Amino acid sequence: MKIRYIHSADIDVAKWDSCISGSVNGIVYAYSWYLDIVAGQWDALVGDNYDAVFPLVSAQKYGISYLYQPLFTQQLGLFSTKQLNTNTVNAFLSAIPAKYRYININLNTFTRASLLGAAVNSRVTYQLDLIEPFRVLSSRYSANTKRNVSKSVAYGVTVLKGGTVDDFIAFKKEHEAVPISPANLNKLRMIIAAATGSGQGEVYMAYSNRNELCAAAFFIRSNGKVIYLSAASSPQGKGSRAMFGLIDCFLMQNSESRLVLDFEGSTIPSIARFYAGFGATPSNYDHVRINRLPWPLKLMLP
Repeated sequence: MKIRYIHSADIDVAKWDSCISGSVNGIVYAYSWYLDIVAGQWDALVGDNYDAVFPLVSAQKYGISYLYQPLFTQQLGLFSTKQLNTNTVNAFLSAIPAKYRYININLNTFTRASLLGAAVNSRVTYQLDLIEPFRVLSSRYSANTKRNVSKSVAYGVTVLKGGTVDDFIAFKKEHEAVPISPANLNKLRMIIAAATGSGQGEVYMAYSNRNELCAAAFFIRSNGKVIYLSAASSPQGKGSRAMFGLIDCFLMQNSESRLVLDFEGSTIPSIARFYAGFGATPSNYDHVRINRLPWPLKLMLP
């Protein structure tokens, strides 16, 4: 396979998106519209006639160009309409131009890397196949999750699908555990607006027994996968276990569908337990770090 490096302005967007749509491992993060929002300008590696593509999201600091993983984009890496193997992944990683002196990126759950000079570590996301009836899915909840879903019902939590972008963003801004910068909050707004406008995105909102918004979540769909991309709970929502009720409602409405719910992963044990409590199972993807910095800068970053 011939691999070409292509500048942002020269990427054939129609062929790019066709590749992601037809890829065995296609995911919403890799579509051109999504990359345009989270990364702005991005370059790419392209194999043959867009049979395989690899986005390169870059920035500069102190005159040094580097590749990074943009926010709201858990997985990227290599996507292909043909069968993938480690050798192909390594070939694309090796083809990353030398001008990128530091590489700190995530691949996806369908690919593995094993490249000399690269530090490769496994990371975890949590996924749940929704093909089965809701009674089967809910029977696999952990005992703790079943208790918390019941508590949300007892507290009078109600869940509705179809909240507005503005309401979600305002709620997220007020109740996010880790503050999001205005620029990144605007990126999230743009993602939600684009996805809900095209029918790919859904906002679910949970209300207290006094009809006060207490939890909200945004889900985005593509390529047979629905991603739990962003969520927030107020103190009242946490107390009433509203997010448990919200996820339970989502699963009820989307059971018996050919979708896999990807909760995205977390290194925080309590959050990982929350995902696993709904029956989601861990799925690994590779994090790749390549340090080409000159000495002594090389010593400052692993």
